Amino acid sequence: MITRRALLLGICGVLASQPALAVTGSSSHAVVLQIGFGSNKPPYVFESERRGLEVDLIVAAARRAGMEVQPFFAPMERLQSMLQQGRLDGIATTNPYSKLKAYFSQPYLEYHNVAVALTQRKLVLHDISDLSRYAVSTFQRARQLLGPQFEAMASSNPRYREEGDQQVRNQLLYAGRVDVIVGDWRIISYFNQQLPPELVARQPITVYPLFAPTPYQMAFRHQWQRDNFDRGLQLLRQSGGYHEIETRYQNVQAAPHL
Repeated sequence: MITRRALLLGICGVLASQPALAVTGSSSHAVVLQIGFGSNKPPYVFESERRGLEVDLIVAAARRAGMEVQPFFAPMERLQSMLQQGRLDGIATTNPYSKLKAYFSQPYLEYHNVAVALTQRKLVLHDISDLSRYAVSTFQRARQLLGPQFEAMASSNPRYREEGDQQVRNQLLYAGRVDVIVGDWRIISYFNQQLPPELVARQPITVYPLFAPTPYQMAFRHQWQRDNFDRGLQLLRQSGGYHEIETRYQNVQAAPHL
């Protein structure tokens, strides 16, 4: 016969083996995860509004698995450090190329990265390695996230740089301070809309489709967090909720070659 004391000791032992869990005010059973998202990069992350295609998908997938997301926004370099220090439960927009010591989820979203230059420069770019001849501006952690060939180019290019604020990248291009920018077309297109219209109209751009689509994954501190998220992501896709969230952001144009 199991005594009350033995039962309590058994429960305490199980709880001690699990990470500390927080709960939300709306549900006494929902685990709260502190999740890091990159700084403002519409349409994926509208930082001031705490929403976006990427944010909405991750929040909805976690919720399907009984978890609540507390978003934290910062440049990618900071997010990666915070995850490794145990100050975040997970970060978005990453993959195993990052070399993070973490548990990676199934891919939840694809970015479509391109190289962009001013048409008047008449640059010839057939391959990622061709970028080594030019001043290149891209997003933080691109060196690790865009694959070995891009990493080799970045390592050998003294004029390669990464921006914490992706809007800066567009400004550098139109000001003639860099030759090429690299990033997701929807982000580049959105930030072009923030520039003076006459500047963009006066300086046409050429888009170079050098990259295959980049699948992004979540990186979690613990395996149980990853497993729960994957389960929630599957449920979100099966329910049609994934498509509903995508539909909210369909008005952002695709790159010419996609």
